[in-house]
Amino acid sequence: MALRVFGRPAALFALGGILLLTASIGADVQPFAVDTVPGLPDTVPVVKPWKTIPLDPTHSGQWVVLGDVDGDGEVEVVSARNVDNHDVHYTSAVCVQKLDGSVLWRWDCGTTGRTKLHHDVACQIYDWDGDGRNEVIVATDKAVVELDGATGQERRRLPIPASASDCLVFANLSGGPRATDFLVKTRYSHIWAYDREGKLLWDVSNPGGYRTSHQPYPVDIDGDGRDEIMAGYAMLNPDGSARWTLKSDEIDLKRGHLDCCRVLEAGETPADFRLVGTYCGANGIAMFDGNGRVLWELAGHHFESVDIGKLRSDLPGNQIVVDIDHQPAGKSPTWLLAADGSLLGSINTVSSRHHRLIDWNGDGLDEIVLGGVPAIYDGKGEPVARLDGTGPGTKIVQVGDMTGDGVPDVVVSSRSAVCIFRNERGVRPATPAAIGGGVNFTLY
Repeated sequence: MALRVFGRPAALFALGGILLLTASIGADVQPFAVDTVPGLPDTVPVVKPWKTIPLDPTHSGQWVVLGDVDGDGEVEVVSARNVDNHDVHYTSAVCVQKLDGSVLWRWDCGTTGRTKLHHDVACQIYDWDGDGRNEVIVATDKAVVELDGATGQERRRLPIPASASDCLVFANLSGGPRATDFLVKTRYSHIWAYDREGKLLWDVSNPGGYRTSHQPYPVDIDGDGRDEIMAGYAMLNPDGSARWTLKSDEIDLKRGHLDCCRVLEAGETPADFRLVGTYCGANGIAMFDGNGRVLWELAGHHFESVDIGKLRSDLPGNQIVVDIDHQPAGKSPTWLLAADGSLLGSINTVSSRHHRLIDWNGDGLDEIVLGGVPAIYDGKGEPVARLDGTGPGTKIVQVGDMTGDGVPDVVVSSRSAVCIFRNERGVRPATPAAIGGGVNFTLY
C-alpha cells in the first residue's frame, strides 16, 4: 500500500499482509484487529428494537429518511424507490409510514421503480420554507417536487434538466439565514444550483477537470455565511467558480471520483480547517485543509464512507472511521484512524459499507455502529452491543433522535423493515437536534 505523509515521520507495520501507517501519537498505542465474522461473544449484550416498521410493499424502497413530517411530534419513516436507466436515476415512488406501520400517504410519478438500493435516492425531509413543518422533497424525472409532509399533496414542481436527478442537496449559497438553495446533478459529470424559487444560480461540468462526487458537500470554510461546495476533487465558491482543486503526486485522481468528504476540524480561516476525503476508484483517503493543501494521504484501497467523532479519550482530537469496500464477503474491514492518518485498529465484517457513530453509553465518547454485523463497537475494538431482529440483507445505518427525548438513537434498515434501537444510556445534547435523521442524508 502506498502512502504519503507531509511534514512528519511515519513508520509501517503489517496487518494481514497489508502495510499500514503506524501511530506517530505514541509507542504505547497498539492497533487492534477484530474479526466479527465468526460471531460475537455470548457475553455481548443483545439489544432488541424499540420499534420495527415493516416497509410498505407497493411504494417503499430501501432508501429511508426519517423525520416528523405531519407535525405530531413523532418520527415518520419516509422510504423511496427510483428508476435506473443506464445510470440515469430519478425518484419514482415515496411511501410515508407511522411508527405502527400504517401508511400516512403514498406518491408516485406513474411508475414505482425499483426497491433495490445501489446509491443515494433523491428524496429528503426538510423544512424548506422555514414554517416549522417539514416537507418531503424529491428529484424526479425533469423536476424537483415539493410534497406536503402531512398529506403528500404536491405543493410545487420546479423544472430541472433531464438526468439531473441523481441526488438532492440543500445549501446556503445566497447568504440568507438558512439553507434554501438546492443542488442537483447527473451521476458523475454535471451539477446545477438553484434558489428556492427554481432560478438557476449556476451550473458546472466536470469541476476542476474531474468527475463529480456522489453528493456535493456544503461547508462554509471562510465564515462569510455562504456555503462553499466540495463538488468532487474541486472546492467551488458559492457562485460556482472553482476555488481550488486537489492534487496528488502518488494517486491518479482521474481513475475515480470523490466518494465522501467530512470536516475533521473546523477553523476560523480556511487554512485552519481539516477535511477528510475518500477517492473511489483512485483508491485513496486524504486529509487536506480548507485551501486544498494535502496534509497526508493513504493509497491502495477502495475507501468509501467517513465518520468523524471522538472515540478515544487517550488520544488528542477527533478520530476517523472509514470502510474499505469492494471486498469479498467476510473480508471487509472498517478502519479507525487517528487525525494524523495513523491506524488505530481494524474491524472485519461480512460487509463494512454502512456505519455511523453514536455515544451509546453516555460516557462522552462515540461508538461505531456497524451495519454489516450489526453491532456497536467502542474505539478500542471492544463490542458494546449486538443489535438483534434486523432481518436478512444489507443493513443501512442512521443515527438521530427517533423517540422524541432529544437523545440520538440508532436506526438499522433493510429492504423489508426499519428497526429503531432506543439509546437508553445516551446523553441529551446541550442543543438537541430535531426529531429524525436530519437533512442531506447520504450513503456516502
